[in-house]
Amino acid sequence: MRIISGELKGRSISYLKNSKTRPLKDSVKESIFNILQHSKHIKTHIHNSNVLDLYSGIGSFGIECISRGAKKVVFIEQDIKASNILKQNLISLSIENKSKIYNNKIENILTKEIKEKFDIFFFDPPFVDRNFIKNLKLIKENNLYKMKNIIVLHREKKIEDEYEKFFKIIDIKKYGRSKIIFGIIT
Repeated sequence: MRIISGELKGRSISYLKNSKTRPLKDSVKESIFNILQHSKHIKTHIHNSNVLDLYSGIGSFGIECISRGAKKVVFIEQDIKASNILKQNLISLSIENKSKIYNNKIENILTKEIKEKFDIFFFDPPFVDRNFIKNLKLIKENNLYKMKNIIVLHREKKIEDEYEKFFKIIDIKKYGRSKIIFGIIT
């Protein structure tokens, strides 16, 4: 797995080979970043942004953000094996000073640990997981978002979730069995 663009372009990152995690495919990741960079509907820029990468796994999305100039990325990953690989990736790329890793349940971190506001939120929960909706609610209730923000949500194409009360959908893209929802917290 490689970093697609930016300062760290072409560098490799380690990933976890198990049935619990599924790394974001490079083609999907590249499409997400193209939309973030070029869409007229998205007012949030990666450069100098604060990013919250939830269900971060080995951190491929957040690491790509750092490579493209994000100021800081906060990673939340409950699985200790994935979190350890993420930590090693940050160290091997010498970017641990631009990041923070929380290894706990997302709800605990959003309610007790995080007080800062974010520009970009990336949600990549397991497809069967529905707790991410509670996490959206916590982000909104705790006012953890900046006025110009963007949520990027990775879900299975067939799943219909009820997240519209937490953010305004601005675009949905489908790739294979995945769909990527872009939205704004208002």
